[in-house]
Amino acid sequence: MNVLLIGGGGREHALAWKLSQSPALGTFYCSPGNAGIAQIAAPGPTNPDDFAQVAEFCREAAIDLVVVGPEAPLVAGLADYLRAAGFAVFGPSAAAAQLEASKSFTKAVCDERVIPTAAYGHFVSREEAMAYARAKGAPLVVKADGLAAGKGVTVCETLAEAEAAVASCFDGAFGEGGSSVVIEEKLIGEEASFFAICDGTRAVPFGSGKDHKRAFDGDEGPNTGGMGVISPAPQMTPALADRVMREIVTPTLEAMSARGTPFQGVLYAGLMITADGPKLIEYNVRFGDPECQVLMLRLKSDLLPILFASAKGDLSGVAPEWGDETAITVVLAAEGYPGDYEKGSVIRGLDAAGALPGVTVFHAGTKRGMDGAVLSNGGRVLNVSALGRDATEARARAYAAAAAIDWPEGFYRRDVGLR
Repeated sequence: MNVLLIGGGGREHALAWKLSQSPALGTFYCSPGNAGIAQIAAPGPTNPDDFAQVAEFCREAAIDLVVVGPEAPLVAGLADYLRAAGFAVFGPSAAAAQLEASKSFTKAVCDERVIPTAAYGHFVSREEAMAYARAKGAPLVVKADGLAAGKGVTVCETLAEAEAAVASCFDGAFGEGGSSVVIEEKLIGEEASFFAICDGTRAVPFGSGKDHKRAFDGDEGPNTGGMGVISPAPQMTPALADRVMREIVTPTLEAMSARGTPFQGVLYAGLMITADGPKLIEYNVRFGDPECQVLMLRLKSDLLPILFASAKGDLSGVAPEWGDETAITVVLAAEGYPGDYEKGSVIRGLDAAGALPGVTVFHAGTKRGMDGAVLSNGGRVLNVSALGRDATEARARAYAAAAAIDWPEGFYRRDVGLR
């Protein structure tokens, strides 16, 4: 099968790494890719935002499957466009992608199907949002309603923090994503990421992870797109996974099908495991980043037929096989992230790091310089990932690899998977 992968981050490098191992893979392309992906995939269309150009490339390259990694092209309708042109696509329609594009949409689905989630209010005006926050009192969670690259959520311990977060949204900090806000009660418990591959009517569980969202050790600092992850999530027992499927994932699939917008692709449920059981924090409609990296390390099955079965709407008989190991990813980010940061610094020591036992280094925000050197080209730049017999061994391997990378302009958390 000829495959085109859309995206250029760490998630896409992990997908490319796993797809490249498939005996069913023919010619493999990626657009726009990064310095790591370029080692395993040929260049795809020059402008992945140009849907007509992508479709024309698919025709010329006889593409059998398009795998869309990031959320933005899904929300913009790339899967719809390519399906209409006759191509199989792994990823939801724009209508189904509202589960990530609009937190208020997801909350409405939860209300409709009695899916456990936090109590909330949805507001399109600053004044109404401020009044709600003052009436409820802190702690609260303020969320930009739309897409915000993983940075639109603020956990507010004081009313002043909540008011500042509301003001930030309406003042344009997250563009159109913050033109309306959702304000929620703060749930108490342990967070977990849970994944399911869907074909429109069926869902197959696809692993879990425990993400580390805050920038600094001890869960301090601003929220980021993710600074590290451990998989499986320590608290995700088989019984709890069954409950998540029964109470959260399956009702969501049923709701989307009933609306005439069936969900195909990967459904990523951000959960809080409370004293009352799992509650939905939010949905994403693509693999998590960096959760995808640890899932790909642990997955023993061939990924390509799983994604193709989802794209064709028939997951019957699909049963992914997982290894018993623990996987950990440590994100190396540019100093200043998630705020302002510099690009273009040289990264050394990648070969030495990747040669350590159990270690795979995925590129996220990188590019090649004119002299062939690997340069930073984003906020989250590298995903140093490792497998181990348990969390202790996986951590030791990942941090040994991170220490072997010579990049003074970067930083990383030292406590990923520690608890």
